[in-house]
Amino acid sequence: MARLLDVRGLHAQYGASRVLHGIDFGVEEGGITAILGANGAGKTTTLRAVCGMVKTRGEIAFAGGRIDGRATEGIVRLGVAHVPEGRGTFVELSVEENLRLGACTRRDKAEVAGDFERIYGYFPRLRERRRQQAGTLSGGEQQMLAVSRALMLRPRLMLLDEPSFGLAPRIVQELFEIFGEINRKDRVSMLLVEQNAALALRLADHAYLLETGRVVISGTADAVRSDEAVRRSYLGY
Repeated sequence: MARLLDVRGLHAQYGASRVLHGIDFGVEEGGITAILGANGAGKTTTLRAVCGMVKTRGEIAFAGGRIDGRATEGIVRLGVAHVPEGRGTFVELSVEENLRLGACTRRDKAEVAGDFERIYGYFPRLRERRRQQAGTLSGGEQQMLAVSRALMLRPRLMLLDEPSFGLAPRIVQELFEIFGEINRKDRVSMLLVEQNAALALRLADHAYLLETGRVVISGTADAVRSDEAVRRSYLGY
């Protein structure tokens, strides 16, 4: 299967502080890739590098074209949606207003109404709360809203940064089931950064383990799950 995202020799830094040291990874068209690692391994920086938010060197190709060096807004317009850690919803706006902001770069305005229905199908609770101020939602509902706002872009690739963080296990399970459904039904590819390695490896088809900004293990999700070092350090058995 062809790669939708293909990253080669990626370096990234904040000022003089280097975080990524020449990593290679990719996401297949219609696939889900997980990036695992401890705090400080460079996982969030990897997502920021893909969408042009940090200084980088190396090659980042999306849908066959180079995007390294492009402005973040231009990368978004190509169909790359970023759901940052901490959700990033506009807390003073309603649920529906947040969703409309997600579609603001689209030109096919006639189809936006249909996408509201599609997204409310995935997240019925957001339909019930569509007039409610986003800041009054529960943590799980705010994460659902952040994902939904990204879906309003009609992305080809979603970058998900620690979507389980701070959520109850029941909500996390529900959210990850919906990720799988979105991937299957809408063919949205995903690059998932997640500390819950067991959960991420159940969802993903490929995985990469980062340590101090370098890829130390990579392969299919099944192969990574079977690796003794991963089992001992990240899966607890």
